[in-house]
Amino acid sequence: MDKNFQEEFTQIVKFEPPLYKQRYQFVKDLVEKYKPKKVADLGCADCTLLWMLKFCSCIEVLAGLDICVNKMQEKMHTLSPLPVDYLQPSERSLTVTLHHGSVAHKDPCMLGFDLVTCIELIEHLEESELKKFPEVVFGFMAPSIVVISTPNSEFNTLLPGVKLYRHPDHKFEWSQAQFQRWALETARCYDYSVEFTGVGHPPTGMEKIGFCTQIGVFLRKYPQTGESVQSEKPTEAVYKTVFKAVYPSLKDEKYLQNAVIREVIFTAEIIKHRFMSKRKEYSDDPERKPKSQPPVDCFSDYLGKLVIEKNMEPFVSGNEVYIPLTTIFSCPKVKRLCGTFEKLCKLIAGKVTLSSDGSAVMFDIEHENE
Repeated sequence: MDKNFQEEFTQIVKFEPPLYKQRYQFVKDLVEKYKPKKVADLGCADCTLLWMLKFCSCIEVLAGLDICVNKMQEKMHTLSPLPVDYLQPSERSLTVTLHHGSVAHKDPCMLGFDLVTCIELIEHLEESELKKFPEVVFGFMAPSIVVISTPNSEFNTLLPGVKLYRHPDHKFEWSQAQFQRWALETARCYDYSVEFTGVGHPPTGMEKIGFCTQIGVFLRKYPQTGESVQSEKPTEAVYKTVFKAVYPSLKDEKYLQNAVIREVIFTAEIIKHRFMSKRKEYSDDPERKPKSQPPVDCFSDYLGKLVIEKNMEPFVSGNEVYIPLTTIFSCPKVKRLCGTFEKLCKLIAGKVTLSSDGSAVMFDIEHENE
C-alpha cells in the first residue's frame, strides 16, 4: 500500500466511542447474550469492566484478578454497595471479590466460572507466563466462555506516535495471523471452538488491516464434570483477597423481611386512605346509602373483585380501622415477595401492629383525623 496513503490515515484515525469503551461494551453484549451467572475478569486493572458488569441482572458472582494491587485499590470502592442497595435490595444475590495474583498460577477460588474475560491482558505477559496461561485458564478454570482481546499489530501504522508497541509494558503485539494461530491451537488442545472478531474498524479501503483490537471468543465444546474440576484443585490458595462485597438481596431473609414490612405498611396505608375517604363521603351525605360497603382495591381491578368476592373489606371497630391481611396479600407485589400467606404472617409477626387474632393490620382512627 502507498506509504503516503498510510500516513494520511495515521493522522485522522479516531475511535468514537473510545476503543476501551468499545471493548467493554463487547463484553457486556456477550453477557446479555449468554446470561452467565459467574464472571471473572483477569487483569481487571482499575475495575472499570467489573463496575459495568455489576449492573447486569444475570450475574451473581463477580471476581477480578490483577498482578498490580495498587491499580485495583484505586477504584475498588466503586464496587461497594450504595445506600440505595440497602433501601431497595435486589431479588438476585451479588458477591464481588478482588484477588491479587498472577494468571500463571492456579487457585481454587477461580473455579466454577461461566465466563472469563482477558481484555488487553496477554500482551503484558512474559514468555514464561504466556506458556502457562492456556493451562490455567482453559485447562484448570475451564469456563464455558473465554474472551481474549489483544492489539492487532497491523493496525499500528495508523496510530500516531506508535513506533513498536502501543504501551511500554507490552512484551509483544501479534498480527492477525499470529493471534489466530495461537488461539486455534489453544482451542484445539482444550476442546474449545473459537470465533474471531474485534472492535475499532479500519478506515474505508484498508479493511485488510483488520480491527484495531482483535478478539477471540472461545466456547467450550463439552461440559466439564464436577469430578474433573475437583481432581485438579490445588491444595492451597495462592491469591490474596484484597476486597469482597456482598450485596443486600431479597434471598437473605433479613432483607426480605424489611422489604415485606415496608410493602405491607405502604399497601395498608393506601387501602386505609381510600377506605376512609369513601367512608367520609357517605357520612357527609346520609341520603346516599350504598348497597354494600365500597370495595377497596390496591391499584387494580383484579384486587377490587377479590375484595367483593371474598368479603375482605376493611372495617372499623371502635377507634381502630382494620385492613385484612388477606386483602394485603392479594396485592401482586406482596404476593411475589412472600410467596405464601403463611410466609407473610411469619415475616411481619411482631413487626407490624395487628388485630388481636393477627388477621388484620390495625390503625388508630384518631391519627387519621389529625
